[in-house]
Amino acid sequence: MAGNSFGSLFRITTWGESHGQGVGVVIDGCPAGLSLRVSDIQHELNRRRPGQSKVTTPRNEQDSVQILSGVFENKTTGTPISLMVMNADQHSRDYGELVTKYRPSHADYTYDAKYGFRDHRGGGRASARETIGRVAAAAIAKKYLFRKNKIEVIAYVKQIHTLKAEVDPKTVTQQQIESNLVRCPDAAMAEKMITRIENAKTAGDSLGGIVECVIRHVPAGIGSPVFDKLEARLAHAMLSLPATKGFEIGSGFAATLMKGSEHNDDMRMRDGKMVTTTNHSGGVVGGISNGMDIIFRVAFKPTATIFKKQNTIDAAGQNTTLQMSGRHDACVLPRAVHIVEAMAALVVMDEYLLQKTVR
Repeated sequence: MAGNSFGSLFRITTWGESHGQGVGVVIDGCPAGLSLRVSDIQHELNRRRPGQSKVTTPRNEQDSVQILSGVFENKTTGTPISLMVMNADQHSRDYGELVTKYRPSHADYTYDAKYGFRDHRGGGRASARETIGRVAAAAIAKKYLFRKNKIEVIAYVKQIHTLKAEVDPKTVTQQQIESNLVRCPDAAMAEKMITRIENAKTAGDSLGGIVECVIRHVPAGIGSPVFDKLEARLAHAMLSLPATKGFEIGSGFAATLMKGSEHNDDMRMRDGKMVTTTNHSGGVVGGISNGMDIIFRVAFKPTATIFKKQNTIDAAGQNTTLQMSGRHDACVLPRAVHIVEAMAALVVMDEYLLQKTVR
């Protein structure tokens, strides 16, 4: 397998390159009869598109989506849904040096090592522009999940560089998240984050950080034991995203500093439903959802393409230097929020449908 598909029952295959004619996705396994309009998908794409603010890449793409198949009279037919977004604002000339040189910590060298050939323009399939297909497919998953069980997926910037926000995942709202350029619901910290990103951009450098995500109203029993644990599938999904370097759920690595008596989540019945007084498990126990909010975090590295001179090698194996130009994010976090939401929705959608096959 080439690694371009994700999911079992709700399965997506993304296609296209950053500087090709377009990008898109084919979705197989979407149940028939779901009300679906272009506007449902476009809303999500508008949230991730470039050129939205001074802290993201100025590449100006409208990312207008077209539904090519699988929808008739604004309802899904049960057949494969094909979605396409045309590329319109590529500056391939900015990547001229990369015909022979490799960017440090980017996929240029490893793609050459694997295939012996690569599309140097914008990183090809390694570009974050590939995630358009994921976000478009997830728009459909989100609508289905909310309609069926009021399941909602909300992600936000938790940390940029050393700046860490104080956020309560139980009460955070989309309105709070979308109220500023960095999509951090802690307004005071968001202003500091914006300044930190601007300073890094001025210096020709980049910053990393953490996106936190909460999935609400997932019923107990979603997920599978052993190899397909829910947290394992979420980790797989998140670490498939560009620039990701870490994943933790619930208490995560902090659990190593706790005793069992401190970490165990006391269980109670409330209104006929099991609840826990704490949520160190992050809503998943034994690889299966327990009905509490699913809370996890994803670490993103600093953007690899920076404007400082760096030591590297060329395709002939010679030592050389590289100083990039062009349009690049100094910090991917503000736009990573939507792709984290997307992959979380795709995992839960797939597991939700799989659960229907066992009971």
